[in-house]
Amino acid sequence: MSARLPVRKTYKLFIGGAFPRSESGRTLDHEGHNVARASRKDARDAVVAARKGFAAWSSATAYNRGQVLYRLAETMETRQAALAAVCSGRREVARAIDRVVWYAGWADKLAQVLGGANPVAGPYFNFTLPEPTGVVAVIAPDEPALDGLVARVLPALAGGNAVVVVASEAHPLAAIELAEAVATSDVPGGVVNVLTGLRAELAPVLAAHMDVNAIDVTGADGDVAALEILAAENVKRVVRAREDRSPWEVGAFMELKTVWHPIGR
Repeated sequence: MSARLPVRKTYKLFIGGAFPRSESGRTLDHEGHNVARASRKDARDAVVAARKGFAAWSSATAYNRGQVLYRLAETMETRQAALAAVCSGRREVARAIDRVVWYAGWADKLAQVLGGANPVAGPYFNFTLPEPTGVVAVIAPDEPALDGLVARVLPALAGGNAVVVVASEAHPLAAIELAEAVATSDVPGGVVNVLTGLRAELAPVLAAHMDVNAIDVTGADGDVAALEILAAENVKRVVRAREDRSPWEVGAFMELKTVWHPIGR
């Protein structure tokens, strides 16, 4: 019997719940694998998919979003070996899974912490309610490859937003392995979109995009000032990591709406 050739994995993009190649046909060699090099058009397509995914995700109840995120943690638990192979190992995978569970638990408690009833002078009720800001672009940090990505994506998802991720340029495989866990969980298509390629090529497109509502620049390194200038064109919210795990990290991706209502009418 002749020796068979192994089937090598090609790492594609993750857009709208599917795994397309880049429309440009370009690829990069990263960590011994062939990885898609996303184009500016791929980035725009990812934003369109995220906007569609946002409609379903933001209209779901917070309790249901928590259940779906917990299901993602379950899926990651069954894929520990594959995830460990593209990051620093099983300890990092365990931290990432625990982080998903942590934010899943917060999904239906954010309104009580970030919002509430406000004292006002007059015969009115006054309530502050947190709402998702919309489509969030995430520039993933290089390290840690998996847990660093999860730390930036999960706060946005827990708040009901859809995300477009520019994967780590140095370690992109972790982002696609995570996307495969997302694809086989109950997260609706388009809620999470992952672009692999060159950060300098993709990040400015998302920062300037008029249908992106916020951009997380935690992994942007020296490009932050330029991205902030582009984001200012449509008053896009610019977010950086502040705490390791916190409901206030979710709050950075939410808008606070104040509602007035007359008493006794």
